[in-house]
Amino acid sequence: MNDEPSVTEIDPKLLEILVCPQTRGPLVYDRDKTELLSKNAALAYPIRDGVPIMLIDEARALSDEEVEAL
Repeated sequence: MNDEPSVTEIDPKLLEILVCPQTRGPLVYDRDKTELLSKNAALAYPIRDGVPIMLIDEARALSDEEVEAL
């Protein structure tokens, strides 16, 4: 059994090909929140068990401050 904490990482090659399903724009990986962020759509897509959930209905809206920080 592995005693190391599990850290969700996204393969950089996967991140290069994933796009926002709403805008088809690029995504930014937020390691702390384990989300993929779309500045153009102001949405955050969750990553669960290492799998990006690329459904608009599952995304959370980003605040204006979060969008400006991107």
